Amino acid sequence: MLLILILLFSPTVSGQTQRVSGQKKSGMCACEVNSTVWSFPTVKFESVQEKVETCEASLNNLGAQVLQSSQRLPQIENQVLNMTARLEPFQYLHDRGLYTDLTLRLLGQEMSQLQTEITVIHSQLNNSQTKRLTKEVGKLHKDVQKMQTSDSVNMKTVKEKLRYLKNNVESCKSIPKDFKGQHRHCLKGLITNFSDPITTKVSPYTTKYISGSWGMQAQMDSDGEKSSYWVQPLVSSDIYGNTMRVYQTYKDFMASVNHKDVTLAPSQSHANSVEGPSAVLYGEALYYHCYRSADVCRYDLKTNTVKRVTLPGTGVGFNNKFPYCYYDCRSHSDVDLEADETGLWALYASIGNHGNLVASKLFWDNTTQTVNVSQTWETKLFKKSVTNAFMVCGVLYATRYVDESREEVFYAFDTATGKEDNSLALPLQKVAKGVASLSYNPNDRKLYMFNDGYLLAYQAFF
Repeated sequence: MLLILILLFSPTVSGQTQRVSGQKKSGMCACEVNSTVWSFPTVKFESVQEKVETCEASLNNLGAQVLQSSQRLPQIENQVLNMTARLEPFQYLHDRGLYTDLTLRLLGQEMSQLQTEITVIHSQLNNSQTKRLTKEVGKLHKDVQKMQTSDSVNMKTVKEKLRYLKNNVESCKSIPKDFKGQHRHCLKGLITNFSDPITTKVSPYTTKYISGSWGMQAQMDSDGEKSSYWVQPLVSSDIYGNTMRVYQTYKDFMASVNHKDVTLAPSQSHANSVEGPSAVLYGEALYYHCYRSADVCRYDLKTNTVKRVTLPGTGVGFNNKFPYCYYDCRSHSDVDLEADETGLWALYASIGNHGNLVASKLFWDNTTQTVNVSQTWETKLFKKSVTNAFMVCGVLYATRYVDESREEVFYAFDTATGKEDNSLALPLQKVAKGVASLSYNPNDRKLYMFNDGYLLAYQAFF
């Protein structure tokens, strides 16, 4: 009986005793006892055992990582020491401005990789050694970045000084020895204003073709085509063309009669076809941007022959690399042919001048029958930030979009002095939004605009 009582009052697995009531039967005490409370918790045991095994595997894996990191740490420490030693000569060169930006960039990339690696190891070990290495690598990386920034600034300063000196040299060359003020109205300074459009006409090819160029014979004292007006449309995707239309007088042009159609190339994809809205009729020839090249073409209206010249510069933009693009990019307007009192010009951009506008002076050598480039100026005006540009008295003017009915001449670069002026605000009224081409004519001092198929002309005032 004592044994039964001990069993009945022994604690259960949960730590509680079980109390049961008994009944006296046949001189004996009988009771029912639930023995399941003492059964072994198999399911819980297996769950705990699984967690222990998983934890053991994780600990083994972490131990292996720590071991690997510990083994790698001396190597990284040696790399940091090596980087420090390699940085010392760069610091020496940096103080004297003799290092190259490319070398520093390569070192900077290597430093970034090392910094990433030490960060991972520091997150694993997090001891004094990894903290020290993290700090050292971070300091070295900042030093390299500082040197790169300093180098970039120094290089830009040098390049800007070089551009300024080159422009001054070109400006000196542009003054002839027998200069007597041939173009005296140019001595009046910059343009002060423009009239409202005094000519407004729909292109003879209709407004279906939104790109092209037009104007009047631009060579002063020309022997031929003295009062000719011309229109050159881009009829293939508003990019390419191979024809032009010539009118002998302004009256014929306005009445759209007595014209002559000229075929400049056998097809719109021929090497001598026109690319982009950029042509100018100068003397007895049409000058334009040659198809998919960095060349200027000269089509002789008398002999029907084409001569070419390659524009100078590193990475001259063509095939829509540097189009006019202030608000709505004018496709393939990379090379812009212009004329003024001083002669012929090509306006374009190059990689060598960081996509900024370049002005090259062109001339036709009648003796050698070649087109040549005599001088080149580099501006600081990014070509894609303007709508269009033109030349007047050796000064490059640039326009920008104001709204669908107005343009604004906002910039001028004087090739005679190398000076720039960003303070202009000369309005130009438009009929349509887009400006395909904009050219000045020194004979009548008018500005000619191809305005999405509309032909507009403005009087310039000095």
